[in-house]
Amino acid sequence: MRNLRFLLLAVVMLAIPAASFAQFGVAITIAPPALPVYTQPMVPAEGYLWTPGYWANGDEGYFWVPGTWVQPPSVGLLWTPGYWGWGGNAFSWNEGYWGGEVGFYGGVNYGFGYGGVGYGGGYWNNGAFSYNTSVNNVNVSNIHNVYNKTVINETTVNHVSYNGGTGGITARPTAAEETASRGQHTPPTSMQTEHVHAASTNHALLASVNQGRPAIAATAKPGEFSGAGVVAAKQAGAPYKAPAAENKAAESKAAASKATESKATENKATENKAAESKATENKAAENKAAESKATENKAAENKAAESKATENKAATTRSSENKAAPATHEHPAPKPTTTAHAKPAPKPAPAAHTKPASKPTATAHAQPASKPAPAAHAQPAPRPVEKKPAETKAAAPAEKQPVETKAAAPRPAENKPAPKAAPASHPATTAHAQPAPHPQAAPKTESAPSPEKKAPGGKD
Repeated sequence: MRNLRFLLLAVVMLAIPAASFAQFGVAITIAPPALPVYTQPMVPAEGYLWTPGYWANGDEGYFWVPGTWVQPPSVGLLWTPGYWGWGGNAFSWNEGYWGGEVGFYGGVNYGFGYGGVGYGGGYWNNGAFSYNTSVNNVNVSNIHNVYNKTVINETTVNHVSYNGGTGGITARPTAAEETASRGQHTPPTSMQTEHVHAASTNHALLASVNQGRPAIAATAKPGEFSGAGVVAAKQAGAPYKAPAAENKAAESKAAASKATESKATENKATENKAAESKATENKAAENKAAESKATENKAAENKAAESKATENKAATTRSSENKAAPATHEHPAPKPTTTAHAKPAPKPAPAAHTKPASKPTATAHAQPASKPAPAAHAQPAPRPVEKKPAETKAAAPAEKQPVETKAAAPRPAENKPAPKAAPASHPATTAHAQPAPHPQAAPKTESAPSPEKKAPGGKD
């Protein structure tokens, strides 16, 4: 198929005149649609030249390139539109160009001064372009370089968009047009190139979509496909007949689009299902993590509570021990010890001083058997009975502490009247020696003078 295409291309190249060889472009076998019917937008400013719209060919078939006003690359240049030409077995696009003269553009009647031969829309006059208001939409209030001249079309008025082939225009270039074709040419400006590219990406400009009647037929400036400067086609130049290849391509594209949509739907469903599964897994993981966290927190709380209880119990035990410890220390407190050391103090002495008084002696003398009995229970008396009277005296102070005995002895010694009543004090001396349980009162009567003698000296 590729070799066949190259062969057809070679045939077309041989069929095209040498003057047109430089303008040769792509070759296709399907004729372009008829030119749509539309009006020209107003020229935006002085110096802009009109470039008519045409059908270009792309990957998805023919698409409309809107006519527009363009600033020429330099003063004095005119635009020669491109055209489709039949070369015997294929159509080829001959690119437009800028030059000093308008060349051959296939005899196609693009309108607005391009009636098939030359250009009747205006001319350059001393560096300024003059507009023919009979074929151009000019605001004469703003642009004053104008004139009005009726343009006579020398070709058949129709909307055919190509030269040669079945149904195409049969015009051939004139000598002047061939001369212009051999002259110096300037390619389309960057604004024009961007304009064509913008049209190629606009789905609404496809012939298969607009049926030969584009919604954007012309614009006031290149690339401006919206706004007040946009003009829609009034009607198609002829009933649109979609070629079989175009229909097949459209069907294939529709099938491909449907397959893509189905695939996208399936992918979306798969993604949604995967997302739901992932969400479920994440939810389960979150719940599990939350339960684990709650269990850990509960265990931590229980452990903390047990530790707190143990600490409180230990604190209570220590408190009880500390509370019990002072009580234990109170038993051996220094107070009883001090009391024991205070026995020789002068306070007990007066207590002992009352014992040798005469009145208690008489009381003891009246009933010697009952009160001395407790003293005799300690059994200090038998020792003095077996030993000498001196030992008996020593035993008596041991029972009532030496301090008390010594304190008691000086008082009777100071009271000298006490010896005079010796017969009456015998029982008192007997009470000190605890003779009550024994009948031997007489021997102790003899020893009575001894204490009387000790009293003055205070020594044995």
